[in-house]
Parts: sequence; structure tokens; C-alpha cells
Amino acid sequence: MDQFFDTIGGGGIATLLLAAVIIISVFKGVRIVPQAEKHVVERFGRLRTVLGPGINFIVPFFDRVAHKISILERQLPTASQDAITTDNVLVQVDTSVFYRILEPEKTVYRIRDVDAAIATTVAGIVRAEIGKMELDEVQANRAALIATIKASVEDAVDDWGIEVTRAEILDVNLDQATREAMLQQLNAERERRAQVTKAEGQKRAVELQADAQLYAAEQAAKARRMQADAEAYATGVVAAAIQDNGLEAAQYQVALKQVEALNALGNGPTKSTIVVPANALEAFGDAFKMLRGRTS
Repeated sequence: MDQFFDTIGGGGIATLLLAAVIIISVFKGVRIVPQAEKHVVERFGRLRTVLGPGINFIVPFFDRVAHKISILERQLPTASQDAITTDNVLVQVDTSVFYRILEPEKTVYRIRDVDAAIATTVAGIVRAEIGKMELDEVQANRAALIATIKASVEDAVDDWGIEVTRAEILDVNLDQATREAMLQQLNAERERRAQVTKAEGQKRAVELQADAQLYAAEQAAKARRMQADAEAYATGVVAAAIQDNGLEAAQYQVALKQVEALNALGNGPTKSTIVVPANALEAFGDAFKMLRGRTS
């Protein structure tokens, strides 16, 4: 070794040391940051800068990468917290939160355990929001409740350089006593609806039957009215004929009715012999004379 140093001399040693320093400086001064990360650089213990993805340069021996922060979206483990609604129902709510770090310098220097801090914040907000609602509202307005929780969590973690990308209520569980009470209420409601449906059906059947009877009565009345109109018309025609032709028209109508009656008796099913008085025959004769006179 001594022979080696004697060979290169003092100038060569200095050159080697300078080359080594340059290589180390380049190695420490050039930082390649992956796409999914950001690096927090400190100088003498203070925040110097935040390096983004790609090639970056820092001052060697003075600056150092103190924290390497992933900026990928993260999911907190599913958490369960108890809450009491305004109608005094104890529920257990399962929640899950997704977030990502946008400003690593805030996350590093303002909060020690970001996951635990977010989980605690979410638990408090969920209890507060559910405490403002009744159980039925919690079940029916889950989407609105999730949006409210997400907005509240975003406001709470804004100083930590975090963006809450999604908040989910996975399930709302009830104790056994509340479940049984709700099941009884549900069965009672189903029975009530069935009775209402049956009553409405019976009512509709009665209404339809009444409508049918009313329709039949209206049709019968209409038929009687038409028949009365026809008889009134016939009477009017006869009256008009009597007015125009006097007694002769009336005698003609009487003779016509006599002939029709005689034909009906003669064409009867019994085929019986008809005996009439002499004066009746004279009346029939007069009727036939009047009929022949009308037709001629």
C-alpha cells in the first residue's frame, strides 16, 4: 500500500480524494423521485423543499431527504362506532374512508399519526350527525348522510394537507331488541296494508254493482220513455186525423181495430168457431165497407 501511494505521489492522492468527493456529492445531490411519491427535504432540521416526481437536485451534505411520502389513495380500515339517534335508538355504524396526501409538508409537521387522527375525526362526526336524525331518516337518507360526513371530514383535515376522496357508511346495525320491535312493526304495517287493500276491493265491488244497477234502471227508464213517446205519437196522429177528417176518421179507426180483433180470433191456435150477434155482424160489415172505401 505504501508503495502504491509512493507511486502516485501526493498530487495523485489529492486527485483521487477530489474525485471521490465529487462522486459522493453527485450521489447525494441528485434525487430521483418515483411517480407515486413526494420527498420532504430538510436543511439543518428545517423544511427546505418538497421534491416532486422525476429528477431533482439538492445541496449535498447540507440537505437531506427526511421523509418519503406516498401520494397514492389510501383506505382506512373499516371502523365501527356507536351512535344514538334522536328517537333514542342505539345503532352501530360501520364506516370506511379513502384519502390521499396532497401537501406532505403539512402532513409530516402537523400530525403524528394521520390514520388514527382521521379515524377519530370520522367517529366524532358520525356520532354528531346521526344524533341529529331519527332511525328512519338514517336508513332512508344514507346518501345525504354520507355527503354530509365527507364534507365535515374534509373541513376537519384541511390543515393536514389531506384530501378525503370518499367516505362510505357500509352498514347500520341495530341491537336485537330493536330489531324485534321493528319486525313486529313491519308485520303490523303489512297486515294493515292488506286489510286496507281488501276493504278498497270490497268498496270497489259495491260501487261497480251500484253502477250496474243504476245503468240498468237508466236503460229501463229510457225504454219506457221511448215507448211512451211512441204511444203519444200514435195518439197524436189519431187526434190529428180526427181533427182533419172528423167522425169518419174515428169510425175508420174503430173499424180497423174490429177487423184486427176478428183476424186474431180466427187465427188463434184453437181454431174455434166464433158466434157473434147479428148487430155485431152489421158493425163488421160497415167496418169492411169503410176499409174498402179507404183502400180504393
